[in-house]
Amino acid sequence: MKYISTRGGMSPIEFSETVFEGLAPDGGLILPEKIPQLSEEEVKKLKDLSYPDLALEIFKYFVGDISEEELKPIVLKAYSRFRHPEVAPVKKVDGLYILELFYGPTFAFKDIALQFLGELFEYLLIKSGKKINILGATSGDTGSAAIYGVRGKKNISIFILHPHKRVSEVQALMMTTVPDKNVFNLAIEGTFDDCQAIVKNIFMDLEFKKKFSLTAVNSINWARVLAQIVYYIWAYFRVSETEGERPVRFSVPTGNFGDIFAGYIARRMLGKERIERLILATNENDILARFVNRGDYSLGTVKPTISPSMDIQVASNFERYLYYLYEENPGRTKKAMEKFKKEGKLTFSKNEIEKVQKDFLAGSATEEDTLTTIKDFYRETGYLLDPHTAVGVKVGLEKKSSYPLICLATAHYSKFPNTVEQAIEKKIDLPEEIKRLYELPQRFEVLPADTTRVKEFVKVHASV
Repeated sequence: MKYISTRGGMSPIEFSETVFEGLAPDGGLILPEKIPQLSEEEVKKLKDLSYPDLALEIFKYFVGDISEEELKPIVLKAYSRFRHPEVAPVKKVDGLYILELFYGPTFAFKDIALQFLGELFEYLLIKSGKKINILGATSGDTGSAAIYGVRGKKNISIFILHPHKRVSEVQALMMTTVPDKNVFNLAIEGTFDDCQAIVKNIFMDLEFKKKFSLTAVNSINWARVLAQIVYYIWAYFRVSETEGERPVRFSVPTGNFGDIFAGYIARRMLGKERIERLILATNENDILARFVNRGDYSLGTVKPTISPSMDIQVASNFERYLYYLYEENPGRTKKAMEKFKKEGKLTFSKNEIEKVQKDFLAGSATEEDTLTTIKDFYRETGYLLDPHTAVGVKVGLEKKSSYPLICLATAHYSKFPNTVEQAIEKKIDLPEEIKRLYELPQRFEVLPADTTRVKEFVKVHASV
């Protein structure tokens, strides 16, 4: 499998190169040349595998330059650190299925991709003798998951930007209490979109990127999307054990379009006869829901909410879906993204909107909706939802049909104790790993939302 850019300005590259590239040199995002479509025979061979074995088999479709013998120990090591033997168990709760993605070291779904990516980085760097500097922006969970994926690893330094005082206290502590010398936390005085814009600006400085061997771990990194495809296929198999082989729907809380784009790839691989549609759930920062429902992809002002990981207006993975919506036309994709950068909006034809709506349903949830969902779901089932998962459950139930509904639980409720306690009107008991964070010293640097200042910091602290 070779990889190309959504904007068409990159010669095809191998998988290993995509791991270190992040953005393509032409400013586009990296995608496989084709999406494999699984035959009935292939599906049968996959359905009873353990999670690590399923991951290995899915990865083999996309990884052409690392042998199975080399890839297998990377995968096994990555998924050996999860607190549940199934890695991502599926639980039936009151008529819907919850795909629990929070059993990794930072209690969030990002661990499933970033534990794999950390092992992959280390393997490739040892093999090549190179050093890299990881630069990323986080709206909450990516940063800590990336840090835990590479902390203490040789030949890697990691610089994570997060919006200062705009992530939950636990999310911040999971990043800033990591003592390893290769970890640098930058608290940016601005929004997540400011952080993301700084990272993109730095990656577009190709000379700086090359000099400091910069690599991305944000959801623009293809290897992350690849790792997330697996749990959609896994969840379909687990639910089919109860429901039989019938179409399902997934409800996905998303702000950056990365998680749900992985679901889109899984749907292309399995077929719509297995994944009928994906339900896109946003909070009040609803640019993606407006796109699906009305073809309105226009910037608004970021509103801070109780589901902070979705407080995003510029969805960095949206360009990948746009490429497929435009029938894999890189020239048209490039023009559209240049137009969006200039004007802050895109419009779509009636036919294009109808095409989108064959892939997705969408809705949004207010803060009141989110709190009510946490409260009501807990009262009715005894199950606690974090605020992001609650957005997915609320929108998923609105779109409920005869199809089995699988809601992605993207984080453990203990990462948002204040919000959950407000909703259920009682104290919650935190896991010991979370309690210990409050006792640890923190390390972070507060910087203005200024690309030059961040570049100066990287220059001083980079591994070279």
